[in-house]
Amino acid sequence: MNTLRQAVYEYVNVRRDLGFKLDKAERGLRDFVAFMERRHATYITQSLALEWALQRSDMQPASWAKRLGFVRSFARYRSATDQRTEIPMQGLLPFRTTRARPYLYSDSEIRELLAAALQMPCRTQLDKLQPWTYYCLFGLLSVTGMRLGEVRALQLEDVDLAAGVLTIRGSKFGKSRLVPLHASTCKVLTSYIARRKRHWQGIPVSSYLFVSNRGNQLNSSRIHRAFYQLSRQIGLRGVSDSHGPRLHDMRHVFATRTLVRWYQRGHDPERLLPVLSAYLGHVRVADTQWYLSASPELMRESMRRFEQYWENRS
Repeated sequence: MNTLRQAVYEYVNVRRDLGFKLDKAERGLRDFVAFMERRHATYITQSLALEWALQRSDMQPASWAKRLGFVRSFARYRSATDQRTEIPMQGLLPFRTTRARPYLYSDSEIRELLAAALQMPCRTQLDKLQPWTYYCLFGLLSVTGMRLGEVRALQLEDVDLAAGVLTIRGSKFGKSRLVPLHASTCKVLTSYIARRKRHWQGIPVSSYLFVSNRGNQLNSSRIHRAFYQLSRQIGLRGVSDSHGPRLHDMRHVFATRTLVRWYQRGHDPERLLPVLSAYLGHVRVADTQWYLSASPELMRESMRRFEQYWENRS
């Protein structure tokens, strides 16, 4: 019988072959195996899994439950080859999921953010492309509803401006998809890519569409810092605010406005919702439905449609 460490390696490879990324799960399970080895335990028990999940006292209950979930999934796999395995029961570490309330940007706020990006200070010659980089990156998030990680991962070869299509490769759930672009977006990106080519002419640079002033892939934390700075500059956040509008909220805005337009044009949103779900790269339509919450404009359109329905019946 192979060891727990070998079993984790096999489990992760099998799941990845099925399209799952499992980056956090793999790190967690390796730590769990090290914990089991220190206990000289050769098979999984519920009590040991629970002890490991609760090791970090600085974590929130949701994180404890997620850690136990890593072990639970692995234990199901392991039980096929080691009948001594105990699968941790569901509900051992209950918690209530809380999600941040989305901020629905207005058109004028997005325009102000993009205008502020173009005014970012440039301290060196290599900084001169950065205002345009953030202008295009934030703009692309707002008009496509893409995830930040997907925009960061775009390579030049993924951008087909002749066809007006972006190729998203291996995104959140290991799925790839095509994202069509409006002609106005293609025009901006064409200008940016030409400017990018001139800026890096004769200098080694990464093939990522959006790069830092060092020519490598833009770091996620750097993007967020730039966004927070610009948000405070235009008044979206207070000077000392630690919370406020997020980049991810642009995804909510895109989803909500798409549905509102369908209502206004007389389309059937319920029938078209799977289309929006596929466009956003969601595995389940229910994931898309959550994005459509907290929109007064959407609620008004829904009520208008409901009232029309009853008027036509009377």
